[in-house]
Amino acid sequence: MNLGRTPYGERRVIGITGGTVRGPKLNGRVLPGGADWQIIRGDGAADIQARYTIETEAGARILVTSDGLRHGPPDVMKRLAAGDSVDPSLYYFRTAMRFETADPSVDWLNRVLAVARGAREARAVRLDVYEVE
Repeated sequence: MNLGRTPYGERRVIGITGGTVRGPKLNGRVLPGGADWQIIRGDGAADIQARYTIETEAGARILVTSDGLRHGPPDVMKRLAAGDSVDPSLYYFRTAMRFETADPSVDWLNRVLAVARGAREARAVRLDVYEVE
């Protein structure tokens, strides 16, 4: 959904419809209902804030808050906007992530900062997430 222009750029809200989470410490799914709030700045960079929920295989729920930035050469960004498949090494897409949960089985996430390297695919976003130690 395009929310129009602001002094900072064009605002968009992109609904998160689902996904999967796979890793050595956490497996589950991304629940529908979250969103990416994006400002496409005058310089073409996307300032991204996302909020969504992960449900683990055991049923624990985790709120994810993510602040990120995506930018690259104008021709690459145009291809991404068109939904083309673009090699992620051609653009910068990084996020800083925080987690919140009341479930004791994953409460360690309340004390974690993570960073992610992102890739924008035609109909999805892939994040490789790393805990900052």
